[in-house]
Amino acid sequence: MTNEIFNIISSCSKTSARTGIIKTDHGELETPFFMPVGTHGAVKTQSSENIANLPSSILLSNTYHLYLRPGTEILKKAGGLHKFMNWDRAILTDSGGFQIYSLANSRKITDDGVTFQSHLDGSKHFFDPKSIVDIQRIIGSDFMMMLDECPPGDVSKKEWEKAVNRTTKWAKIGMEYYKSTKPLYNHHQVLIPIVQGGTDPGLRRQSAEQLLELNADAYAIGGLAVGEEKEDMFSTIEIMDQYLPKDKPRYLMGIGTPADLVRSVSRGIDMFDCVMPTRNARNAQLFTFDGTINIRNAKYKNDFSPIDNDNCESSKNYSKSYLHHLFNTREVLGLQIATSHNLHFYIKLMEKIRYEIKNGSFGKWAPTFLQRYEK
Repeated sequence: MTNEIFNIISSCSKTSARTGIIKTDHGELETPFFMPVGTHGAVKTQSSENIANLPSSILLSNTYHLYLRPGTEILKKAGGLHKFMNWDRAILTDSGGFQIYSLANSRKITDDGVTFQSHLDGSKHFFDPKSIVDIQRIIGSDFMMMLDECPPGDVSKKEWEKAVNRTTKWAKIGMEYYKSTKPLYNHHQVLIPIVQGGTDPGLRRQSAEQLLELNADAYAIGGLAVGEEKEDMFSTIEIMDQYLPKDKPRYLMGIGTPADLVRSVSRGIDMFDCVMPTRNARNAQLFTFDGTINIRNAKYKNDFSPIDNDNCESSKNYSKSYLHHLFNTREVLGLQIATSHNLHFYIKLMEKIRYEIKNGSFGKWAPTFLQRYEK
């Protein structure tokens, strides 16, 4: 099954899991995949060379933050974010829609767009569906997210409905404007609409059906992991599996734990991002196939075994005792090693998922993994 940018390679007979290839001008991406988060054009504690050593070909940056710093003038002079950060692989940029949610006390939303008060200096800035496209044209990301409204998971259905209608209106304006503009750096850019609707099945269906009229190359699922119950999150993802086209990539935004990734892949998701592997690493939490460990725990003081035998080189080259020491002495090297470890784990997990799907064994492997990881 193919469309212009996406080719499905294999699928699981027992679940909705599938593997595929997304084509970009910065290389092909094997799905399902996880995107390391480099909000400001950098993955914290890691250089572009470090990230290039990951078996991953895409990372995520944030339009709102890049707009504020370094600013569009510098990015344009640099020739786009790829050149600015010395990264020759794919980039996806979020639109700033999550900041509508997270910066609720410093923004004002109308049907025309969003006025932000900068968290840096208090200055005010206005984003609308067209300006978000313009900014991302200057950034030069391969995948550009549309401006959307992402309400919390615990608001009323009326608020969810208002966000759906506004998101649809912005998406129509954004898509029309996108088609009237061209890339600045001679590589193709894909504009992706975001389905909203909270955990209400009817609103999710409404949002999906309205956005499908745009005939976009890919679709994203937003507005989850924002305060709703985990069970409601997964039931919503299942609903999206019913209504989003099978022949186009599905991107689940901002989720999540290794267990979340496995459960979401089984519900038809192809693309993921989350700050968890990097943020948790800086707080001494390491991910392994046997669950998480807190390397600050006193039991690792005399543990000279490798951090992980089945992960990246840095995990094999350093002992748990040494990493425990680095965190206790607040050495920056500890943050770098832990972050590299967690990112390699996430990428390796996605490789394993793709292998099991292609091998026809994902339906059996997934519950075994979850039992081991969550024990």
